[in-house]
Amino acid sequence: MDDGKIFPTLADLRHLKWSRTRQSSGTAGSFLKSMETVDNIRWYYKLSNFDAYKGVVGHECINEIIADRLLVLLGIPHLSYQLLRARILIDGQEYITWLCRSMDYRKPGESKIALDAFYQMEREAGESPLDFCLRNGWAEYIYQMLLIDFLILNRDRHGANMEFLRNRPKKTIRLAPLFDHGLSFYFSVHGEVDLRSVNPMEDKRIQCFVGSNSAMENLRIIPEGGLRIGGLLNESSHESIFTGLETALSASRREAIWEMIRQRWHYAREVLSIRHF
Repeated sequence: MDDGKIFPTLADLRHLKWSRTRQSSGTAGSFLKSMETVDNIRWYYKLSNFDAYKGVVGHECINEIIADRLLVLLGIPHLSYQLLRARILIDGQEYITWLCRSMDYRKPGESKIALDAFYQMEREAGESPLDFCLRNGWAEYIYQMLLIDFLILNRDRHGANMEFLRNRPKKTIRLAPLFDHGLSFYFSVHGEVDLRSVNPMEDKRIQCFVGSNSAMENLRIIPEGGLRIGGLLNESSHESIFTGLETALSASRREAIWEMIRQRWHYAREVLSIRHF
């Protein structure tokens, strides 16, 4: 299966300028981001966890592609990513690494506003972020988000990782597609030895602006029969998710991630009654 998301041929991206963003998880290292406009298309680039001494040590960019493909299989709208093998420069040092990129999802005239900021401006007295979203008719978006964040154990769904796009002249506002799934799966497990002891169903502490710090508890926010998705997962989904990643991820990491997806999907199907479009 070739979905056009993976580009293994080495690209020369040494012209990109990288800016640092500290990890919200508080671990050592930083995420590097860049941007460029080519043929009137604005591209945003993200690098996995970078350490000035060790170089690129994370798998966050690859996690984005896995989550992207998973969302495609489930028929859930989201921001599409591409994975590139590239030569880059950071502080004068050359690296060859994987990185991901995405197109600007804003339409002409639109500006972004984070959910937490929009909530502070528009909420009613005593209204929780979840109740605010449900009152505004965003239940399907929220429930789909909680499902995918459970399946991939996304640790970083803070209030700025959900956005609204506002066009003031046209007086319109719409939800941005789901994005930013890098801090998921086993992103903090770097060694193959440590990977052998992981628990696919472990409920690690997460950030979730509209829910709790437990992905498993957040899954139970979804009312029975309240979730609508366009697809299901099965054993053949393995190929759809991991084709082309053989050189980007070790076989043991691919299988560990698949086992997480598989076990969590079966658990979610027991908890929820999932309807199709």
